[in-house]
Amino acid sequence: MLNKDLQDKEYILFRDFLEQQCGIVLGENKQYLVKSRLAPLMQRFGVASLSELVTKTLSPFERQLRSAVIDAMTTNETLWFRDTYPYELLKKQIFPEMEKTCRNVKIWSAASSSGQEPYSIAMTALEYQQSRPGAFGLGVSILGTDISNTMREHCQRAEYDGLALSRGLSPERRSKFFEDSGKGMMRVKEPVRKNVSFRHLNLLDSYTLLGKFDIIFCRNVLIYFSADVKAKIIRQFAQSLNSRGYLFLGASESLSSLNDDFEMIRCNPGIIYRKKS
Repeated sequence: MLNKDLQDKEYILFRDFLEQQCGIVLGENKQYLVKSRLAPLMQRFGVASLSELVTKTLSPFERQLRSAVIDAMTTNETLWFRDTYPYELLKKQIFPEMEKTCRNVKIWSAASSSGQEPYSIAMTALEYQQSRPGAFGLGVSILGTDISNTMREHCQRAEYDGLALSRGLSPERRSKFFEDSGKGMMRVKEPVRKNVSFRHLNLLDSYTLLGKFDIIFCRNVLIYFSADVKAKIIRQFAQSLNSRGYLFLGASESLSSLNDDFEMIRCNPGIIYRKKS
């Protein structure tokens, strides 16, 4: 019988270890998170108790176990409002510009993973609309796509545990946009959820059926593709954007010589791309 109990002292040591290793800060009394994430590793590494697993993890000689533990605590979790500046640019530059000519805005999050990006966009849009009553009277709609059906189902549930919520989400936004759904989980509130939809999509396939967009987010994804596939994806993004629509890439990604359908706009900080007229 596997023992999944964890003493307070062991939890504190593990919490410190996790912060040192990957910057994740666990709050007080989050033992249930550690249990749910690490329990599957007990059998795999042949340990009878969670206490023993944590103790072994703290040893610098248990490299394989350490790696598996860090992976278990971070897998499939992306940051809320990652890099901050894309969302600030939406509020301060792009939405004000589009408000002059658009009554609605369509945004595509092209690799939505566990949902943090599309929901962060939706929260940003709501914040803008609340500061500008009447803006985008026909709404701001966000589509999230991902190759993983498991992730798509996770996104549609819109439920996140305390660990996921600790990564990039301010206490103010957590209070404003989330509600308790029981069992230590928080759910994105309906005013945010109603503006976001999800569907399965492989970026290697055609995007024609998705329609046209004003803004596309494809951040920290292109790094996994070859130059030829990158170029194909960027061409398809250009075809999927309305005239003078915007493309957001990851902070370390660049179109460079891949495509001439876009003009690069240097912001402070960050770079965005605008489709040429």
